Amino acid sequence: MTPLLLILIVVAVVIAATYNKLVRVRMRALEAWSDIEVQLKRRYNLIPNLVDTVKGYAQHEESVFQKVTEARAAAIGAGSVGAQSKAENMLTSALKSLFAVAEAYPQLRAVESFLGLQNELTDTENKIQAARRFYNGNVRDLNISIQTFPTNMIANMMGFKEMDFFDLEGEEEAREVPKVDMVDKKEEKKSGGDSTEGSDK
Repeated sequence: MTPLLLILIVVAVVIAATYNKLVRVRMRALEAWSDIEVQLKRRYNLIPNLVDTVKGYAQHEESVFQKVTEARAAAIGAGSVGAQSKAENMLTSALKSLFAVAEAYPQLRAVESFLGLQNELTDTENKIQAARRFYNGNVRDLNISIQTFPTNMIANMMGFKEMDFFDLEGEEEAREVPKVDMVDKKEEKKSGGDSTEGSDK
């Protein structure tokens, strides 16, 4: 075997190994994004039921319901990871307004269907966060590989492109579903007053 042939074989092996590594990382990122999309779809499916439930007790809060509906539509129609990030942050903000409305209605806070939807939404948000961390980790690895030598040469030759991170404002805080207090504050205050009276006696 001539030295030139040996060099060519080594180069071919290095290129193949590097290419396979890039493919694996990219596939993991794409799979993670698919997981995010599944959970986002679940989130979108829960929102109309949540809006209808709150609307039954607070029909005059039409502007809040409209804001949530529009934000949901924008998120569903987002065409890129960057656009999705922006739309999801807007939707989270709108949902916080919706739960703020719910907080003002003690009767609603005791409705089983509302509490069930709230718990399902919380579970979905947790799954989105986990999938997001996995996705962003793989995107980071892919982008570093594409930017560093000598992998960048092979990445450019093979048409690998950097992927966008799925960024959410405030991460945990931004996507946390507000927990509506199930105890009526008026009742809490009243019971506190009764106990005081009892102690005086």
